[in-house]
Amino acid sequence: MKEFFKVDTIEGVLAHVPSFTAVDTETVALADCLGRVTAEDVFSDVDIPDFNRSTMDGFAVKASSTFGASEANPAYLNVRGQIRMGERPDFSIGPGEAARIATGGMLPEGADSVVMVEHTDVLDDTTIEAYRSVAPGQHVIEKGEDIRHNQPALKAGTRIRPQEAGLLAACGRTETSVFRRPRVGIISTGDEVVPVDQVPGEGQIRDINTQTLSDQVLAAGGMPMVFGIVRDNRDDLMDKCRRALESTDMVMISGGSSVGARDFTVEVLDALPDTAILVHGISISPGKPTILARSGGKAFWGLPGHAVSAMVVFAVVVRPFLDRLCGLSQTVRRFPVQAVLSRNLASAQGRVDYVRVRLVEVDGQPVAEPVLGKSGLINTMVKADGLIAIGMNTEGLEKGTTVEVMPL
Repeated sequence: MKEFFKVDTIEGVLAHVPSFTAVDTETVALADCLGRVTAEDVFSDVDIPDFNRSTMDGFAVKASSTFGASEANPAYLNVRGQIRMGERPDFSIGPGEAARIATGGMLPEGADSVVMVEHTDVLDDTTIEAYRSVAPGQHVIEKGEDIRHNQPALKAGTRIRPQEAGLLAACGRTETSVFRRPRVGIISTGDEVVPVDQVPGEGQIRDINTQTLSDQVLAAGGMPMVFGIVRDNRDDLMDKCRRALESTDMVMISGGSSVGARDFTVEVLDALPDTAILVHGISISPGKPTILARSGGKAFWGLPGHAVSAMVVFAVVVRPFLDRLCGLSQTVRRFPVQAVLSRNLASAQGRVDYVRVRLVEVDGQPVAEPVLGKSGLINTMVKADGLIAIGMNTEGLEKGTTVEVMPL
């Protein structure tokens, strides 16, 4: 067992991510794939689009027929006909010819561009004048320009957003193989913790962490499984941990990770079979007394009891492990928002301080305003839009510094 509070860096903790494996896979209907992660490369069964199509209402033409056209010297074009939506044109376009076409219509043979209807005037039923020239391919999507037949449309490890779901539909996928949603067990500990529907007595507090951690798991693509509150009793905690490990892919305990006479998390982990403590203490504030163990190949977390600390640790450290279980590609990045710091911030060296900030706009520029408060104050997270990190070898940040805000 690791020595108490022989802290690891954040980078040291995240180095354990590749040692855990993604959950197994399942096949789901297209209608149910939103938010899931692809478990295989997806290929299209056709070229997308599978014909040259117009992106504008106007006239399909040979681009060369419009070269040099202007309002003072328009090009006169003979109209061959109108292209019906969803049909292949039964005529071709030659020099000096045009055909009426709507957005999404199929270009006839010989046409390579579209003149926008706004840049034409109709002279009679068979003649138009075009007073704007077009280049070959202008206002046209060519066959296969979006996705080529039998080329990968989506890589395995991709989170399916509405746009990815649309691409699956374009590829003719009515169902797809995805990683199962990881099941994450959530346990709250402490004699002072009471259920949400109970009025807390003196020295007691409602169970905030079960709700906040459950929602963070849901937002990350996992399935929270709540195992309730465990009093400060070693045998009860041992039983609850065993049951959680049997039915989930990862377990989180909030509370019981600090040095306390009645904190049994480390003792229980040490007693569980096939369990090794990987980390006990991270150089981060808030959230230093965080535990990471491997139990039977599953990640087991001991998170701080304070709600803000637990949420920050989840966002910064736990989330990458859950991403790994979800099957997300290692190339996934969460891009921060850049903002200017509104005031000086002090920091202790030797740890990474995560400060809650509110984003406001001042003179058209994003500004990060620190939301100061102790780690037990949940309202500070409600007021915050994100977190900024003050490096472990930094004594603080000065007002006006450009900072990167990790969205919450």
